[in-house]
Order: sequence, then structure tokens, then C-alpha cells
Amino acid sequence: MDSLPASPISVMVLAFLSGGTTLIGVSLAIALGENPRMIAMGIGFSTGIMVLISLCELVPEALRIMGPGTTSLSVGLGAALILTLHILMPHIHLGKDSTAPASELRAAYLIVFGLILHDVPEGFAMANAFLSSPSLGLLVALSIAIHNIPEEFAMAVPAVAVQNRALLFKAAVLSGLAEPVGAMLGLVAVHLNPALNPSFMAFAAGAMVTVSAFELIPLAGKYGRMGSFALGVAGSVLVYLALQALFPHERSEISWLSIPTAR
Repeated sequence: MDSLPASPISVMVLAFLSGGTTLIGVSLAIALGENPRMIAMGIGFSTGIMVLISLCELVPEALRIMGPGTTSLSVGLGAALILTLHILMPHIHLGKDSTAPASELRAAYLIVFGLILHDVPEGFAMANAFLSSPSLGLLVALSIAIHNIPEEFAMAVPAVAVQNRALLFKAAVLSGLAEPVGAMLGLVAVHLNPALNPSFMAFAAGAMVTVSAFELIPLAGKYGRMGSFALGVAGSVLVYLALQALFPHERSEISWLSIPTAR
């Protein structure tokens, strides 16, 4: 599988395909409306996939190459960036009331900013994973694509009150385009300094785990269906294991543990 060419075109195609699944999530939000049990299950699935990809794939890959010190620093920087944007960016904090005190239309636009905040690091992670190992990139891309459906469904539900389907689908397109933008940023960053690719993977992992902790989990708490949330997490584990079996990838050498041999 790692014989696949790790070309920028392949990365961008994957990013666009993955981002396109946001439209499915918004369509479900319009069709099903506010179904607390389904929303909580979807959030659990999205959270589980995001955390599994970050902690079981991206961080270990970075650890094997860089060691715990640089990896921890990169994870921390990714988390710090999302926390800063979480505080400073004008977006709806989805674990709270998404319509008050703002008008419903303004709330819908703010939710779009929140979705973009989620999707850019996902595209960044996808690009850097693919450049490290094409099979790892495929695993990350498919996981994110599947994760996008329940995540966008759960986050679009508060905006359905606007009763403007054209607006919702425009929001989904903007949210979906955020992943290719994140992938492009990842490609440019690695082009400028290829040696930093493992740092960027760890950085993206820190960002995605922080999104889960500060956006997705509080949103699940709002609906109060933690049993459904746990069921979604369990489902994400099964899907992750299936994808891992379908797209096995060779592990990198543990270069930070290598001991130079005497000549």
C-alpha cells in the first residue's frame, strides 16, 4: 500500500472527497431534525474516531521519529492554538445554547465558523499523514470522511431552525472546503521544511483532541444522552479497527532511539 505515490494531487483529491461528506451530514440534519439520541450517538462516534486517529496513529508515528520531547511540544502547540482560537474566534460554543442571545441567522453563521475551526486541522493531519505514509494517509482520510457525517449532522441541527436550506448547504460547502485548505497548509509547510512533517502530525493530533474536548464532548453533555454517546464511541472503535485492517501501514523506524554504530 505504501507504494502509492505521496503526491500533492493525491492529497488534495482525498481532502476534497473527505470534505464532501459534510453535505451528507447537513442533509441528515434537515431530514431528521433534533433527535437527541441520534445526535449524542453521532457525537460519540465523531469524538472516538478523532481521538483514536490522533492518539493511536499520528502521535505514535511522530514518537517513533522524533521522540517524546519534541512530540509532546508539538502536541501542546496544536492544543494551544485551538484553545486560543476557541476563545478569540467569533463562533458558537456548541455545548451551550446555540441561538441565544444571537438571532437564529447570526447563530447559523457563527456555527459555520465553528465548523471551519474543526475542519482545518483535519485537512492538515490528512496531508501530513499521507506524506509520511500513503496507507496511513488513506486510513486518516477515510476515518475523517466517515467522522464528518455524524459531526456535521450534530452541529448543523441548531442551524436548522433558520429554515433556510440554501444557507445550510452553503455552510456545508464552506466547512467542507476548510479541509482542502488545511491540506494545502500541510503541503506547503512540509515543502518548506520536510523534516518537520512528524512535528506537524503531532501538532494536528493535539489540535484534533482539543476540538473533541472543548467542542464535541460539551455538545454531547447538552443533550444528556451519555449512554448513546458511549454507544457511538464503541461504534467508532469497531470502524477504526476495520479501517486499520483494510489499510495496514508500515511503521517508521524509531530514529530517536537509534544508536550510532562505531565505524
